[in-house]
Amino acid sequence: MNDRYQSPLSERYASKEMQYIFSPDMKFRTWRKLWIALAEVEHELGLNITQEQIDELKEHQDDINYDVAKEREAIVRHDVMSHVYAYGVQCPKAKGIIHLGATSCYVGDNTDIIVMKEALCLVRKKLLNVISELAKFAENYKALPTLAFTHFQPAQPTTVGKRATLWIQELMLDLEDLEHIIGSLKLLGSKGTTGTQASFLELFDGNQELIDKIDPMIAKKMGFESCYPVSGQTYSRKVDTRVLNVLAGIAASAHKFSNDIRLLQHLKEIEEPFEKTQIGSSAMAYKRNPMRSERIASLARYVIVDAVNPAITSATQWFERTLDDSANKRLSIPEAFLAIDGILDLYLNVVDGLVVYPKVIEKRLMAELPFMATENIMMDAVKAGGDRQELHEKIRELSMEAGRNVKVEGKENNLLELIAADPAFNLTLEDLQKTMEPEKYTGRAKEQTENFLKEVVNPVLEENKGLLGLKADIKV
Repeated sequence: MNDRYQSPLSERYASKEMQYIFSPDMKFRTWRKLWIALAEVEHELGLNITQEQIDELKEHQDDINYDVAKEREAIVRHDVMSHVYAYGVQCPKAKGIIHLGATSCYVGDNTDIIVMKEALCLVRKKLLNVISELAKFAENYKALPTLAFTHFQPAQPTTVGKRATLWIQELMLDLEDLEHIIGSLKLLGSKGTTGTQASFLELFDGNQELIDKIDPMIAKKMGFESCYPVSGQTYSRKVDTRVLNVLAGIAASAHKFSNDIRLLQHLKEIEEPFEKTQIGSSAMAYKRNPMRSERIASLARYVIVDAVNPAITSATQWFERTLDDSANKRLSIPEAFLAIDGILDLYLNVVDGLVVYPKVIEKRLMAELPFMATENIMMDAVKAGGDRQELHEKIRELSMEAGRNVKVEGKENNLLELIAADPAFNLTLEDLQKTMEPEKYTGRAKEQTENFLKEVVNPVLEENKGLLGLKADIKV
Protein backbone atom coordinates (compact mmCIF):
# COMPACT_ATOMS: atom_id res chain seq x y z
CA MET A 1 0.00 0.00 0.00
CA ASN A 2 3.02 2.32 0.01
CA ASP A 3 2.71 2.92 -3.72
CA ARG A 4 -0.53 4.94 -3.55
CA TYR A 5 -2.05 7.85 -1.63
CA GLN A 6 -3.37 7.09 1.84
CA SER A 7 -5.47 9.60 3.73
CA PRO A 8 -3.68 10.86 6.85
CA LEU A 9 -7.11 11.15 8.47
CA SER A 10 -7.31 7.36 8.46
CA GLU A 11 -3.63 6.58 8.89
CA ARG A 12 -2.73 9.12 11.58
CA TYR A 13 -5.69 10.87 13.19
CA ALA A 14 -9.14 9.24 13.24
CA SER A 15 -10.17 6.39 15.54
CA LYS A 16 -11.18 2.93 14.33
CA GLU A 17 -14.71 3.59 15.60
CA MET A 18 -15.19 6.66 13.42
CA GLN A 19 -13.52 5.02 10.45
CA TYR A 20 -15.93 2.09 10.68
CA ILE A 21 -18.96 4.39 10.71
CA PHE A 22 -17.90 5.70 7.29
CA SER A 23 -16.70 2.35 5.98
CA PRO A 24 -18.15 0.51 2.98
CA ASP A 25 -19.24 -2.28 5.33
CA MET A 26 -21.36 0.09 7.43
CA LYS A 27 -22.79 1.65 4.29
CA PHE A 28 -23.80 -1.53 2.51
CA ARG A 29 -25.09 -3.28 5.64
CA THR A 30 -27.31 -0.25 6.17
CA TRP A 31 -28.52 -0.49 2.57
CA ARG A 32 -29.62 -4.04 3.25
CA LYS A 33 -31.36 -3.05 6.49
CA LEU A 34 -33.25 -0.40 4.53
CA TRP A 35 -34.27 -2.90 1.85
CA ILE A 36 -35.52 -5.23 4.56
CA ALA A 37 -37.44 -2.39 6.25
CA LEU A 38 -39.06 -1.44 2.93
CA ALA A 39 -40.05 -5.04 2.21
CA GLU A 40 -41.50 -5.42 5.70
CA VAL A 41 -43.55 -2.23 5.37
CA GLU A 42 -44.86 -3.27 1.96
CA HIS A 43 -45.70 -6.73 3.33
CA GLU A 44 -47.48 -5.26 6.36
CA LEU A 45 -49.46 -2.88 4.16
CA GLY A 46 -50.72 -5.73 1.98
CA LEU A 47 -48.44 -6.02 -1.04
CA ASN A 48 -47.69 -9.47 -2.39
CA ILE A 49 -44.47 -9.96 -0.43
CA THR A 50 -44.12 -13.08 1.72
CA GLN A 51 -42.56 -13.57 5.13
CA GLU A 52 -40.39 -16.24 3.51
CA GLN A 53 -38.89 -13.63 1.21
CA ILE A 54 -38.25 -11.26 4.13
CA ASP A 55 -36.63 -14.05 6.16
CA GLU A 56 -34.33 -14.82 3.22
CA LEU A 57 -33.29 -11.15 3.07
CA LYS A 58 -32.57 -11.14 6.80
CA GLU A 59 -30.53 -14.35 6.53
CA HIS A 60 -28.06 -12.60 4.19
CA GLN A 61 -28.22 -9.16 5.73
CA ASP A 62 -24.59 -9.08 6.86
CA ASP A 63 -22.73 -11.52 4.58
CA ILE A 64 -22.34 -9.11 1.70
CA ASN A 65 -20.93 -10.63 -1.51
CA TYR A 66 -18.73 -7.71 -2.41
CA ASP A 67 -17.02 -9.55 -5.26
CA VAL A 68 -20.32 -10.04 -7.10
CA ALA A 69 -21.33 -6.40 -6.58
CA LYS A 70 -17.96 -5.11 -7.79
CA GLU A 71 -18.03 -7.29 -10.89
CA ARG A 72 -21.57 -6.16 -11.67
CA GLU A 73 -20.77 -2.48 -11.18
CA ALA A 74 -17.99 -2.73 -13.76
CA ILE A 75 -20.71 -3.72 -16.24
CA VAL A 76 -23.68 -1.48 -15.31
CA ARG A 77 -21.80 1.52 -13.80
CA HIS A 78 -24.42 1.88 -11.06
CA ASP A 79 -23.55 1.13 -7.43
CA VAL A 80 -27.10 0.68 -6.13
CA MET A 81 -28.25 -1.62 -8.91
CA SER A 82 -25.03 -3.61 -8.54
CA HIS A 83 -25.83 -4.27 -4.89
CA VAL A 84 -29.48 -5.01 -5.68
CA TYR A 85 -28.20 -7.61 -8.12
CA ALA A 86 -25.67 -9.05 -5.63
CA TYR A 87 -28.32 -9.30 -2.91
CA GLY A 88 -30.62 -11.04 -5.38
CA VAL A 89 -27.94 -13.61 -6.17
CA GLN A 90 -27.92 -14.58 -2.49
CA CYS A 91 -31.71 -14.33 -2.14
CA PRO A 92 -33.30 -15.93 -5.24
CA LYS A 93 -36.76 -16.09 -3.64
CA ALA A 94 -36.72 -12.40 -2.72
CA LYS A 95 -34.85 -11.22 -5.81
CA GLY A 96 -37.90 -9.74 -7.48
CA ILE A 97 -39.03 -7.57 -4.55
CA ILE A 98 -35.72 -6.00 -3.47
CA HIS A 99 -35.89 -2.19 -3.84
CA LEU A 100 -39.56 -2.37 -4.91
CA GLY A 101 -40.92 1.12 -5.60
CA ALA A 102 -37.72 2.82 -4.44
CA THR A 103 -35.06 4.98 -6.10
CA SER A 104 -31.33 4.96 -5.46
CA CYS A 105 -31.73 7.79 -2.97
CA TYR A 106 -33.89 5.54 -0.80
CA VAL A 107 -30.78 3.63 0.26
CA GLY A 108 -28.21 6.33 -0.48
CA ASP A 109 -29.74 9.30 1.31
CA ASN A 110 -31.32 7.39 4.18
CA THR A 111 -27.96 5.73 4.82
CA ASP A 112 -26.21 9.11 4.79
CA ILE A 113 -28.55 10.35 7.52
CA ILE A 114 -28.16 7.16 9.56
CA VAL A 115 -24.37 7.28 9.25
CA MET A 116 -24.19 10.97 10.18
CA LYS A 117 -26.39 10.39 13.23
CA GLU A 118 -24.18 7.50 14.35
CA ALA A 119 -21.09 9.67 13.85
CA LEU A 120 -22.66 12.61 15.70
CA CYS A 121 -23.39 10.34 18.66
CA LEU A 122 -19.72 9.29 18.77
CA VAL A 123 -18.69 12.97 18.57
CA ARG A 124 -21.09 13.72 21.44
CA LYS A 125 -19.56 10.95 23.55
CA LYS A 126 -16.03 12.24 23.00
CA LEU A 127 -17.08 15.85 23.55
CA LEU A 128 -18.62 14.92 26.91
CA ASN A 129 -15.39 13.19 27.92
CA VAL A 130 -13.34 16.27 27.06
CA ILE A 131 -15.72 18.42 29.11
CA SER A 132 -15.43 15.96 31.99
CA GLU A 133 -11.63 16.09 32.02
CA LEU A 134 -11.62 19.89 31.76
CA ALA A 135 -14.09 20.04 34.66
CA LYS A 136 -11.69 18.02 36.82
CA PHE A 137 -8.87 20.37 35.82
CA ALA A 138 -10.98 23.44 36.62
CA GLU A 139 -11.94 22.03 40.02
CA ASN A 140 -8.32 21.20 40.89
CA TYR A 141 -7.04 24.68 40.03
CA LYS A 142 -10.09 26.82 40.81
CA ALA A 143 -8.19 28.81 43.47
CA LEU A 144 -4.70 29.01 41.90
CA PRO A 145 -4.12 32.68 41.01
CA THR A 146 -2.63 33.38 37.60
CA LEU A 147 -2.00 36.43 35.49
CA ALA A 148 -4.89 37.05 33.11
CA PHE A 149 -4.38 38.74 29.76
CA THR A 150 -6.34 41.04 27.52
CA HIS A 151 -4.73 41.59 24.11
CA PHE A 152 -2.07 39.21 25.48
CA GLN A 153 -1.04 42.09 27.74
CA PRO A 154 -1.03 41.65 31.54
CA ALA A 155 -4.46 42.45 33.01
CA GLN A 156 -6.11 41.67 36.34
CA PRO A 157 -5.43 38.25 37.86
CA THR A 158 -7.79 35.30 37.46
CA THR A 159 -7.34 31.65 38.46
CA VAL A 160 -6.16 28.72 36.37
CA GLY A 161 -9.46 26.98 36.99
CA LYS A 162 -11.54 30.00 35.97
CA ARG A 163 -9.64 30.18 32.69
CA ALA A 164 -10.51 26.52 32.09
CA THR A 165 -14.21 27.33 32.51
CA LEU A 166 -13.93 29.56 29.45
CA TRP A 167 -12.81 26.54 27.42
CA ILE A 168 -15.59 24.42 28.93
CA GLN A 169 -18.30 26.98 28.26
CA GLU A 170 -17.53 27.01 24.55
CA LEU A 171 -17.76 23.22 24.46
CA MET A 172 -21.06 23.35 26.36
CA LEU A 173 -22.43 25.63 23.66
CA ASP A 174 -21.21 23.15 21.06
CA LEU A 175 -22.90 20.35 22.99
CA GLU A 176 -26.21 22.23 22.89
CA ASP A 177 -25.92 22.66 19.12
CA LEU A 178 -24.88 19.04 18.67
CA GLU A 179 -27.81 17.69 20.67
CA HIS A 180 -30.23 19.88 18.74
CA ILE A 181 -28.96 18.53 15.42
CA ILE A 182 -29.00 14.90 16.61
CA GLY A 183 -32.55 15.34 17.88
CA SER A 184 -33.79 17.01 14.71
CA LEU A 185 -32.36 14.60 12.13
CA LYS A 186 -35.05 12.84 10.09
CA LEU A 187 -34.92 10.18 7.40
CA LEU A 188 -35.72 10.87 3.77
CA GLY A 189 -38.10 7.92 3.72
CA SER A 190 -39.17 6.55 0.34
CA LYS A 191 -40.58 9.31 -1.83
CA GLY A 192 -39.59 8.32 -5.34
CA THR A 193 -37.85 9.99 -8.24
CA THR A 194 -39.04 13.55 -7.67
CA GLY A 195 -40.40 13.18 -4.15
CA THR A 196 -44.04 12.62 -5.19
CA GLN A 197 -44.31 8.90 -4.25
CA ALA A 198 -45.81 8.27 -7.68
CA SER A 199 -44.46 4.69 -7.77
CA PHE A 200 -46.30 3.86 -4.56
CA LEU A 201 -49.50 5.37 -5.94
CA GLU A 202 -49.22 2.71 -8.63
CA LEU A 203 -48.22 -0.12 -6.28
CA PHE A 204 -51.04 0.55 -3.83
CA ASP A 205 -53.72 1.24 -6.47
CA GLY A 206 -54.08 4.87 -5.43
CA ASN A 207 -54.76 4.15 -1.74
CA GLN A 208 -53.62 7.42 -0.16
CA GLU A 209 -54.21 6.23 3.40
CA LEU A 210 -51.81 3.30 2.99
CA ILE A 211 -49.19 5.43 1.25
CA ASP A 212 -49.25 7.93 4.14
CA LYS A 213 -48.16 5.10 6.45
CA ILE A 214 -45.02 4.13 4.49
CA ASP A 215 -42.56 6.78 5.68
CA PRO A 216 -43.54 6.68 9.38
CA MET A 217 -43.24 2.89 9.38
CA ILE A 218 -39.83 2.96 7.70
CA ALA A 219 -38.63 5.61 10.16
CA LYS A 220 -39.72 3.54 13.15
CA LYS A 221 -38.03 0.39 11.86
CA MET A 222 -34.77 2.32 11.36
CA GLY A 223 -34.87 3.93 14.82
CA PHE A 224 -36.02 7.42 13.82
CA GLU A 225 -39.07 9.35 14.92
CA SER A 226 -40.04 10.62 11.50
CA CYS A 227 -39.10 11.45 7.92
CA TYR A 228 -38.84 14.88 6.34
CA PRO A 229 -42.40 15.72 5.27
CA VAL A 230 -41.48 16.84 1.75
CA SER A 231 -38.47 16.37 -0.50
CA GLY A 232 -37.32 16.22 -4.05
CA GLN A 233 -35.45 13.06 -4.90
CA THR A 234 -33.02 13.75 -2.04
CA TYR A 235 -33.27 15.15 1.44
CA SER A 236 -32.40 18.84 1.49
CA ARG A 237 -28.66 19.32 1.29
CA LYS A 238 -29.10 22.05 3.89
CA VAL A 239 -29.10 19.18 6.41
CA ASP A 240 -25.45 18.50 5.57
CA THR A 241 -24.70 22.19 6.03
CA ARG A 242 -26.23 22.18 9.51
CA VAL A 243 -24.29 19.08 10.50
CA LEU A 244 -20.91 20.37 9.34
CA ASN A 245 -21.55 23.78 10.91
CA VAL A 246 -21.79 22.02 14.28
CA LEU A 247 -18.50 20.23 13.62
CA ALA A 248 -16.91 23.52 12.59
CA GLY A 249 -18.10 25.04 15.88
CA ILE A 250 -16.42 22.27 17.86
CA ALA A 251 -13.29 22.75 15.76
CA ALA A 252 -13.26 26.49 16.53
CA SER A 253 -13.57 25.82 20.27
CA ALA A 254 -10.75 23.29 20.14
CA HIS A 255 -8.59 25.70 18.14
CA LYS A 256 -9.03 28.44 20.75
CA PHE A 257 -8.03 26.00 23.50
CA SER A 258 -4.97 24.88 21.54
CA ASN A 259 -3.91 28.50 21.01
CA ASP A 260 -4.09 29.17 24.75
CA ILE A 261 -2.10 26.04 25.60
CA ARG A 262 0.59 26.91 23.06
CA LEU A 263 0.90 30.41 24.52
CA LEU A 264 0.96 29.07 28.08
CA GLN A 265 3.63 26.55 27.08
CA HIS A 266 5.70 29.42 25.69
CA LEU A 267 5.29 31.14 29.08
CA LYS A 268 6.34 27.87 30.77
CA GLU A 269 3.22 28.00 32.96
CA ILE A 270 1.32 24.99 31.59
CA GLU A 271 2.52 22.31 29.19
CA GLU A 272 0.81 19.64 27.17
CA PRO A 273 2.00 16.06 27.85
CA PHE A 274 5.49 15.21 26.61
CA GLU A 275 6.62 11.59 26.66
CA LYS A 276 10.05 10.48 27.88
CA THR A 277 11.14 9.24 24.45
CA GLN A 278 9.46 12.04 22.46
CA ILE A 279 11.68 14.18 20.23
CA GLY A 280 10.74 17.85 20.10
CA SER A 281 13.07 18.95 17.33
CA SER A 282 15.45 17.26 14.89
CA ALA A 283 17.99 20.05 15.43
CA MET A 284 17.36 21.37 18.94
CA ALA A 285 17.37 18.42 21.35
CA TYR A 286 16.24 20.53 24.32
CA LYS A 287 12.95 21.61 22.73
CA ARG A 288 9.47 20.58 23.91
CA ASN A 289 7.25 21.61 21.04
CA PRO A 290 3.47 21.63 21.71
CA MET A 291 2.87 19.33 18.76
CA ARG A 292 -0.46 17.96 20.00
CA SER A 293 -1.96 21.43 20.36
CA GLU A 294 -0.49 22.45 17.02
CA ARG A 295 -2.14 19.42 15.42
CA ILE A 296 -5.48 20.35 16.98
CA ALA A 297 -5.19 23.79 15.40
CA SER A 298 -4.16 22.36 12.06
CA LEU A 299 -7.04 19.88 11.84
CA ALA A 300 -9.49 22.45 13.22
CA ARG A 301 -8.76 24.84 10.37
CA TYR A 302 -9.44 22.01 7.95
CA VAL A 303 -12.87 21.32 9.48
CA ILE A 304 -13.81 25.01 9.62
CA VAL A 305 -13.00 25.46 5.94
CA ASP A 306 -14.58 22.11 4.99
CA ALA A 307 -17.95 23.35 6.31
CA VAL A 308 -18.11 25.64 3.27
CA ASN A 309 -18.49 22.60 0.99
CA PRO A 310 -22.05 21.55 1.92
CA ALA A 311 -23.11 25.21 2.13
CA ILE A 312 -22.11 25.75 -1.50
CA THR A 313 -23.61 22.38 -2.46
CA SER A 314 -26.97 23.16 -0.89
CA ALA A 315 -26.99 26.56 -2.55
CA THR A 316 -26.40 25.15 -6.04
CA GLN A 317 -28.86 22.25 -6.19
CA TRP A 318 -31.28 22.47 -9.14
CA PHE A 319 -34.99 21.85 -8.63
CA GLU A 320 -35.70 18.28 -7.42
CA ARG A 321 -32.08 17.09 -7.73
CA THR A 322 -28.75 17.29 -9.51
CA LEU A 323 -25.81 14.95 -9.08
CA ASP A 324 -23.09 17.54 -8.58
CA ASP A 325 -23.46 16.96 -4.85
CA SER A 326 -22.39 13.31 -4.85
CA ALA A 327 -18.62 13.42 -5.32
CA ASN A 328 -18.33 16.40 -2.97
CA LYS A 329 -20.39 14.69 -0.24
CA ARG A 330 -18.28 11.55 -0.46
CA LEU A 331 -15.26 13.65 0.52
CA SER A 332 -16.41 16.58 2.61
CA ILE A 333 -18.72 14.86 5.09
CA PRO A 334 -16.66 11.79 6.06
CA GLU A 335 -13.44 13.79 6.22
CA ALA A 336 -15.01 16.45 8.46
CA PHE A 337 -16.08 13.71 10.88
CA LEU A 338 -12.73 11.91 10.73
CA ALA A 339 -10.92 15.19 11.39
CA ILE A 340 -13.16 16.23 14.31
CA ASP A 341 -12.73 12.73 15.74
CA GLY A 342 -8.96 13.19 15.64
CA ILE A 343 -9.29 16.66 17.19
CA LEU A 344 -11.35 15.38 20.13
CA ASP A 345 -8.95 12.49 20.75
CA LEU A 346 -6.07 14.97 20.82
CA TYR A 347 -8.02 17.38 23.03
CA LEU A 348 -8.80 14.60 25.52
CA ASN A 349 -5.18 13.41 25.46
CA VAL A 350 -3.85 16.92 26.12
CA VAL A 351 -6.26 17.76 28.95
CA ASP A 352 -5.69 14.39 30.60
CA GLY A 353 -1.94 15.10 30.77
CA LEU A 354 -1.65 18.86 31.29
CA VAL A 355 1.31 19.82 33.49
CA VAL A 356 0.92 22.96 35.61
CA TYR A 357 3.92 24.85 37.03
CA PRO A 358 2.62 26.90 40.02
CA LYS A 359 6.00 28.48 40.82
CA VAL A 360 6.38 29.91 37.32
CA ILE A 361 2.78 31.11 37.41
CA GLU A 362 3.40 32.81 40.77
CA LYS A 363 6.65 34.42 39.65
CA ARG A 364 5.07 36.01 36.57
CA LEU A 365 2.05 37.17 38.52
CA MET A 366 4.13 38.69 41.31
CA ALA A 367 6.25 40.57 38.77
CA GLU A 368 3.12 42.38 37.53
CA LEU A 369 1.06 42.51 40.72
CA PRO A 370 2.50 45.80 42.06
CA PHE A 371 1.05 47.62 39.04
CA MET A 372 -2.33 45.96 39.56
CA ALA A 373 -2.35 46.74 43.26
CA THR A 374 -1.85 50.48 42.81
CA GLU A 375 -5.55 51.31 43.24
CA ASN A 376 -5.65 49.49 46.58
CA ILE A 377 -2.38 51.14 47.61
CA MET A 378 -3.78 54.54 46.73
CA MET A 379 -6.90 53.91 48.82
CA ASP A 380 -4.76 52.86 51.80
CA ALA A 381 -2.70 56.02 51.42
CA VAL A 382 -5.84 58.18 51.33
CA LYS A 383 -7.01 56.51 54.54
CA ALA A 384 -3.64 57.46 56.03
CA GLY A 385 -4.36 61.14 55.24
CA GLY A 386 -3.16 61.54 51.64
CA ASP A 387 -4.76 63.55 48.82
CA ARG A 388 -6.35 61.23 46.24
CA GLN A 389 -5.59 63.39 43.17
CA GLU A 390 -1.99 64.06 44.20
CA LEU A 391 -1.42 60.38 44.99
CA HIS A 392 -2.91 59.29 41.63
CA GLU A 393 -0.40 61.45 39.78
CA LYS A 394 2.50 60.25 41.91
CA ILE A 395 1.54 56.59 41.34
CA ARG A 396 1.36 57.23 37.60
CA GLU A 397 4.85 58.74 37.60
CA LEU A 398 6.34 56.01 39.81
CA SER A 399 4.68 53.29 37.68
CA MET A 400 6.31 54.75 34.56
CA GLU A 401 9.70 54.77 36.33
CA ALA A 402 9.28 51.17 37.48
CA GLY A 403 8.22 50.20 33.96
CA ARG A 404 11.39 51.75 32.55
CA ASN A 405 13.47 49.82 35.09
CA VAL A 406 11.91 46.58 33.91
CA LYS A 407 11.86 47.22 30.16
CA VAL A 408 14.95 49.36 29.58
CA GLU A 409 17.26 48.31 32.40
CA GLY A 410 16.12 44.69 32.63
CA LYS A 411 15.72 45.03 36.39
CA GLU A 412 13.09 43.69 38.75
CA ASN A 413 9.87 45.62 39.28
CA ASN A 414 10.73 48.07 42.12
CA LEU A 415 7.43 49.96 42.26
CA LEU A 416 6.81 49.06 45.90
CA GLU A 417 10.22 50.36 46.92
CA LEU A 418 9.61 53.62 45.03
CA ILE A 419 6.22 54.11 46.72
CA ALA A 420 7.62 53.31 50.17
CA ALA A 421 10.37 55.89 49.65
CA ASP A 422 7.84 58.65 48.84
CA PRO A 423 6.62 60.36 52.07
CA ALA A 424 3.34 61.37 50.37
CA PHE A 425 2.07 57.82 50.75
CA ASN A 426 2.97 57.41 54.42
CA LEU A 427 3.28 53.64 53.90
CA THR A 428 6.19 51.36 54.77
CA LEU A 429 7.53 48.65 52.47
CA GLU A 430 6.17 46.13 54.95
CA ASP A 431 2.72 47.72 54.68
CA LEU A 432 2.90 47.54 50.91
CA GLN A 433 4.09 43.94 50.81
CA LYS A 434 1.03 42.92 52.82
CA THR A 435 -1.08 43.96 49.84
CA MET A 436 0.81 41.55 47.59
CA GLU A 437 -1.46 38.56 48.17
CA PRO A 438 -2.67 37.43 44.74
CA GLU A 439 -5.92 35.99 46.14
CA LYS A 440 -7.04 39.54 46.95
CA TYR A 441 -7.08 40.41 43.25
CA THR A 442 -8.77 37.41 41.62
CA GLY A 443 -12.26 38.70 42.29
CA ARG A 444 -14.90 35.95 42.24
CA ALA A 445 -12.90 33.65 39.97
CA LYS A 446 -12.93 30.75 42.46
CA GLU A 447 -16.62 31.14 43.27
CA GLN A 448 -17.57 31.53 39.61
CA THR A 449 -15.72 28.32 38.81
CA GLU A 450 -17.46 26.43 41.61
CA ASN A 451 -20.90 27.72 40.62
CA PHE A 452 -20.37 27.02 36.92
CA LEU A 453 -19.27 23.45 37.55
CA LYS A 454 -22.03 22.80 40.08
CA GLU A 455 -24.92 24.41 38.22
CA VAL A 456 -24.05 23.99 34.54
CA VAL A 457 -21.48 21.27 33.93
CA ASN A 458 -21.88 18.59 36.59
CA PRO A 459 -25.61 17.99 35.98
CA VAL A 460 -24.88 17.24 32.32
CA LEU A 461 -21.98 14.96 33.22
CA GLU A 462 -24.07 13.14 35.82
CA GLU A 463 -26.84 12.61 33.28
CA ASN A 464 -24.30 11.10 30.87
CA LYS A 465 -22.00 9.32 33.34
CA GLY A 466 -22.39 6.05 31.46
CA LEU A 467 -20.52 7.58 28.51
CA LEU A 468 -17.58 8.89 30.54
CA GLY A 469 -14.20 7.31 31.25
CA LEU A 470 -12.67 7.36 27.78
CA LYS A 471 -8.90 7.55 27.38
CA ALA A 472 -7.43 8.76 24.12
CA ASP A 473 -4.29 7.24 22.67
CA ILE A 474 -2.83 9.14 19.74
CA LYS A 475 -0.99 7.37 16.94
CA VAL A 476 1.84 9.82 16.32
